[in-house]
Amino acid sequence: MQMISSVVVDRDLQKQPTLESMMSQLKGTVASELAPQVEAIDQGEYPREFMHHIGAVGAFGQAVSVEYGGSANGLRGAIQAIEAVSEECLCTGFMSWCQVACTWYMQNSENSYLKENVLPLVATGKALGGTGLSNPMKHFAGIEKIALMAQKVDGGYVLNGMLPWVSNIGEGHYFGIAAQLADCDDYLMAIVSDELNGLTLRCNAHFIALEGSNTYSCVFRDVFVPDEWILAAPCEDYVTRIRPGFMLTQVGMGLGLTESCIGLMARSNQRYGHVNQFLDDTVEELSEDLAIARHKAYELADRLDREEGCDRALFKEVIQSRITASELSLRASQSAMLHAGARAYLHGSKVERKLRESYFVAIVTPAVKQLKKMLHDLNQIEN
Repeated sequence: MQMISSVVVDRDLQKQPTLESMMSQLKGTVASELAPQVEAIDQGEYPREFMHHIGAVGAFGQAVSVEYGGSANGLRGAIQAIEAVSEECLCTGFMSWCQVACTWYMQNSENSYLKENVLPLVATGKALGGTGLSNPMKHFAGIEKIALMAQKVDGGYVLNGMLPWVSNIGEGHYFGIAAQLADCDDYLMAIVSDELNGLTLRCNAHFIALEGSNTYSCVFRDVFVPDEWILAAPCEDYVTRIRPGFMLTQVGMGLGLTESCIGLMARSNQRYGHVNQFLDDTVEELSEDLAIARHKAYELADRLDREEGCDRALFKEVIQSRITASELSLRASQSAMLHAGARAYLHGSKVERKLRESYFVAIVTPAVKQLKKMLHDLNQIEN
């Protein structure tokens, strides 16, 4: 891995832009730069320049301390940024979440090297970052076995195995990983780069949506990761610390997609409102449910930022918020299809894309079925 000797980031602790001003600039950038690219992204083009641009605007550093290149607006700001991008393009919204997740891992680590040298780059979009916790998070929930192993050696760890479904990665990207420590039940988490010797990125099968997300399988063959790049080892307490924010920021994807679908429904009603009124979900009903879900997510974000730790009751609320966002996305996209009718059934229509994207919100790790299992397991503990 190429070591960083210095970080070219403005750490002048001058007055940071307000969340409102950042959001205004971000929405303008989404409209002018992202909207014209959405069809190409849906077909597999990666919007690298746009990602760098919104990083410079502040989209990725909302939950990052000012001293590490962020804005210190907390998880609420992170959710709002992801929501704004997802409203136009869920694929890019998801990649924005991946970038935020990568900063979240480092922000919550005790590793000063990563905080001082890598976090500012990812928080400001100077470097792009992803996450590879799909398989590990399923393993931690008792769903599948972890596929990456780590052996302690002098100065670091040697990793062997693979991680499927690692997103927002590519040349020069950083991303978070987890691996089981050899001969024990403990685990580590680390930040790695595609530049590591022995690490190979393999293209996954084509998806029905989010083709532009730069999602790969990562194969590790005797990959050395130095101690300076370890987020936590062992990492049980660390995973407990990052998991609520990891999950809650994903809600932004569902909020943004639902908002977009409601807008499409309203547009259809301009011509077909006289018949759409007989459908189960109306613009008014979905708008009310969206407002409730949004308020709850923001409230939980503020509580996670404010409180020390996340107790079981609060974590259950986070899980439920994530479930609600997924189910609301599915309802909204189905309703948008029914409101638009045959026009939506044409390949390449915006409504058709929203339908495909909505299932990703419900399937991305942790998927709805995993979330409901987690709630069940937590309730069993209480009983």
